[in-house]
Amino acid sequence: MQLDNLIINDLKPIHISDTIGDVKLMFSQLTYTHIPIKNGEIYIGCISETDAHCFESPIILSDITYSIEGFFVRDNSTWLDVLEAFAQNNSNVMPILDINNTYLGYYELNDVIGLFNETPFFAESGGVIIVEKSLNDYSFSEISQIVESNNAKIYGAFISQMVNDKVQLTVKIGQTGMNDVLQSFRRYGYNIVSGIEEDTYIENLKERSDYLNKYLDL
Repeated sequence: MQLDNLIINDLKPIHISDTIGDVKLMFSQLTYTHIPIKNGEIYIGCISETDAHCFESPIILSDITYSIEGFFVRDNSTWLDVLEAFAQNNSNVMPILDINNTYLGYYELNDVIGLFNETPFFAESGGVIIVEKSLNDYSFSEISQIVESNNAKIYGAFISQMVNDKVQLTVKIGQTGMNDVLQSFRRYGYNIVSGIEEDTYIENLKERSDYLNKYLDL
């Protein structure tokens, strides 16, 4: 996915010689969590709104450089790398530098998240299941084989949780053969954490349980 058309330049970096009062004024007019800072033409980092409100307005930014966060992405970073940078820095603004460390502008979080809507994981109709297996036993090749051996299409899969020696994987597949896919996952030792309404395995277990309870009550 190309990110070039998402670069924004309407937020000019504040200068290292400006005051916290200048920063607070900018934050009062924006909905951003951070504001970029430059020293001349050199990008220094960002200051967060939370940090800005911890200082008195007359203080100059150059006197509190320890509070400046130096995160950024390159103009050739992939959209997943950019999204990871957003998450790691708890920001909705991500400065962009080229190979010469020239400040080019920034990405806005909502724009990058919007790229998800263009992926088959969201755009294609299908079902989402969450499966679980031990960290040493799962593999994406096995997951693909399970899905495709049941004549279903896989639209995406990712690790959504990892706790101790257990891994949960979120998988989106086409609607064809969904129930067969679920039962195949069970045969391969996967636990179905979250499935779909047409999972007849669960329904059959429920029916057998109801029958057993009825028999025991006689």
